[in-house]
Amino acid sequence: MDNSKYSILLVDDEEDIIEFLSYNLKKEGYNVITANNGIKAIEKAKKHKPNLILMDVMMPEMDGIGAVREIRKVQELDNIIIMFLTARSEDYSQIAGFESGADDYVSKPIKPRVLLSRISAILRRTADKEKLGQSSVLEVDGLIINREKFVVVKNGIELMLPNKEFKIVYLLASAPNKVFSRDEIFENVWDEDVIVGDRTIDVHIRKIREKLGNEYIRTVKRVGYKFNK
Repeated sequence: MDNSKYSILLVDDEEDIIEFLSYNLKKEGYNVITANNGIKAIEKAKKHKPNLILMDVMMPEMDGIGAVREIRKVQELDNIIIMFLTARSEDYSQIAGFESGADDYVSKPIKPRVLLSRISAILRRTADKEKLGQSSVLEVDGLIINREKFVVVKNGIELMLPNKEFKIVYLLASAPNKVFSRDEIFENVWDEDVIVGDRTIDVHIRKIREKLGNEYIRTVKRVGYKFNK
């Protein structure tokens, strides 16, 4: 994979972490942009439109969760992959991160080889799926799900869903009435190196229902989810 075509926005208020990760990312060929707080992260995300953002959670002025929420409100930035960097490992912090629109979660201290492997895998997997679905459009039960534009149309209104939410909707709608286990959803939507619990998938389903309505996705107790048709 040619890493030189990918840009990464690295956001952390600790200068030594910025220098350490910048060195390792540039060594792998990535183009690196940096910011030291959430406000600057939003400004640089809008200006540079990176492929991926590595975002610290605890920062001055605006924390990472607040910054991600603002970034996800900008339509042209909605498909950017966002990975949180944090020393916090509490469940509530992880759930808050995913609810804000993050795609992955990496705990400090960071091992460069592991981080680089995960970045490479998630970029490659995202690129492969985009190629496969460049002109894919599903029309199911009144919804138009356009994989090329990453948009869901309901009653003529375009709804922009965060990356993972859209992929879950597309996956379930691709086989209406088929029950997908949580493991199947994880395997198709998340990178294989990412550790995702049932609660994380449930959070994403809840957020989807808030936007599309409760009638589309049904919970199958102790199994998983299916798209009603």
